[in-house]
Amino acid sequence: MKSDIQIAQVAKMKHIKEIAAQVGIRENELELYGDHKAKLKPELWERIKNNKDGKLILVTAINPTPMGEGKTTTSIGLAQAMNKLGKKTMLALREPSLGPCMGMKGGAAGGGYSQVMPMEDINLHFTGDIHAITTANNLLSAVIDNHIFQGNELGIDPRQILWKRCMDLNDRELRFVVCGLGGKAQGVPREDGFNITVASEIMAILCLAENLADLKKKLEKIIIAYSYSGKPVYAKDLKAAGALAALLKDAMKPNLVQTLEHTPALIHGGPFANIAHGCNSIAATRYGLKLGDYLITEAGFGADLGAEKFFDIKCRLARLKPDAAVLTTTVRALKYNGGMDADTLVMPSLMFLKRGTVNLEKHIENLKKFGVPVVVAINVFPTDTAAETKFVLAKCKSLGAEAALSEVWARGGDGGKELAEKVLKTLAKKKSNFKTLYGETQHIKTKIETIAKKIYGAQKVEFSSKVLKQMDRIEKDKLDKVPVCIAKTQYSLTDDPKILGRPKKFTITISELRLSNGAGFIVAIAGDIMTMPGLPKIPAAEKIDVNDKGVIEGLF
Repeated sequence: MKSDIQIAQVAKMKHIKEIAAQVGIRENELELYGDHKAKLKPELWERIKNNKDGKLILVTAINPTPMGEGKTTTSIGLAQAMNKLGKKTMLALREPSLGPCMGMKGGAAGGGYSQVMPMEDINLHFTGDIHAITTANNLLSAVIDNHIFQGNELGIDPRQILWKRCMDLNDRELRFVVCGLGGKAQGVPREDGFNITVASEIMAILCLAENLADLKKKLEKIIIAYSYSGKPVYAKDLKAAGALAALLKDAMKPNLVQTLEHTPALIHGGPFANIAHGCNSIAATRYGLKLGDYLITEAGFGADLGAEKFFDIKCRLARLKPDAAVLTTTVRALKYNGGMDADTLVMPSLMFLKRGTVNLEKHIENLKKFGVPVVVAINVFPTDTAAETKFVLAKCKSLGAEAALSEVWARGGDGGKELAEKVLKTLAKKKSNFKTLYGETQHIKTKIETIAKKIYGAQKVEFSSKVLKQMDRIEKDKLDKVPVCIAKTQYSLTDDPKILGRPKKFTITISELRLSNGAGFIVAIAGDIMTMPGLPKIPAAEKIDVNDKGVIEGLF
């Protein structure tokens, strides 16, 4: 059996100008990065901005398991299938981070015969967007420390600097550091730390900015620290926003690539969903809606994280109205949620499957709370039995959700036709009555409790004394009337990754609040979630190589 990278490397790509022409993009509206990648120029937006929007379809999933559920693969395969059915369909995805590529997860460009191309480029440096975000983030850090070194006119309290440095790799050694050592000429000693780039507020800002002018406004609003007098210090106070925007000018432009079957794909922005808001950029989404009759997009990890944030943060801030949601699941993931050992998942078991469908049930219920019709995609694996898939299909029907088997990994678009037809049928028969879960003007505590109780199923939310003080400060500064982004483990509906299925009567503990004032939301840290991941015992980087001909091997 060929690996994903082997399938990708023998595929024949069309020139990106041909892909663009399929959806009416002119050659002079492209900024070429070789033959198979391009950025979309702002001139294109000016020409198409008054076009009618296509249908917006979100692909999400149940809580992920170590085996992977194939959400990105499902998104790509569904878009390919829609085009095979004669529907003008675009795809919008996030850019992969080097952290998981070199860590545990491996590549993030789909799999099998449902991949985006060029796979190696997308997974590694791509068009340099994430590097630009890293540089902008660290320029702001440098400006902060230089301001303190040069006399500290703003009275920044070094003990209350909120802004951290970042890098796009998993490096636990950098979570907490001391910088500025070595004498007076080397800076002012203080405690600092690193986030992974995809958790940087600048990544969130880029993904939520409407255009360059909006980007600069959001950058100016970043709160970098508090002064000795307790007042917030903004990036605009350091006169840094202009330089940051200059570094991000090209990164703001969405990237156009193609799938294995030449479906146009926009890949832009990559915030994590367990520690950020988990969606591709508003800019890419808007382009896709104007260029296609249907736009397939995804939100990271399970629907309790990615989908909730897509609806409550991205759709709210961008005034988007999703038309349907596709919930990805697998038989083996449901058996795992039912308590079956990971090493035995290839064995048939209706008992564990029945136990595990409670996780699927909860996610269907949650999606319906946002007023969107739901279609379940059962991502098929060779070890699935007819009895098992039949049971899941029947379960979905009893829960009021359309469902279809998906074989897009093995068969590409042809393997997704049944799913595509169910999605089209649902769009035709069921109207979206989209609504957000809470009002952004509600109390911070109320917003957090609403998500924890209605989406996770928590009985209670506990707030640390630190959080209560942070809450008071945010409210005192009148910066609290924004959505909430809860950072928690992706593996469970709780804040404990070991608790699977559909737990009840549990407590969510909020340990810290971080105000992403520029992005326009408050991050609430639940449990022990880290904004700088570490590498596993055997990182994926050990398997990656490049041969003497320059061909990359072992990426995925």
